[in-house]
Amino acid sequence: MPKKSNPSHENKHINKVEEPIIEYNVEKNAVQEEELHPILIKLLEKSIQDSKEGKGISHEEMQKRIKLKYPFLK
Repeated sequence: MPKKSNPSHENKHINKVEEPIIEYNVEKNAVQEEELHPILIKLLEKSIQDSKEGKGISHEEMQKRIKLKYPFLK
């Protein structure tokens, strides 16, 4: 009578983690090749300027405001 194989041994390599075969060539400060939409560029520039001028609020302040407005959120 043939010996039955154990299913756990057949699938032991299914969840094996390996490095990807493809080399992605990603550098730390890689230049973005896609063109950004002009409106997006203007919005980013305005956001950076507003940040430099201190027009934003801190994360903690925003959390406080959200908890006051929506008390059921924890």
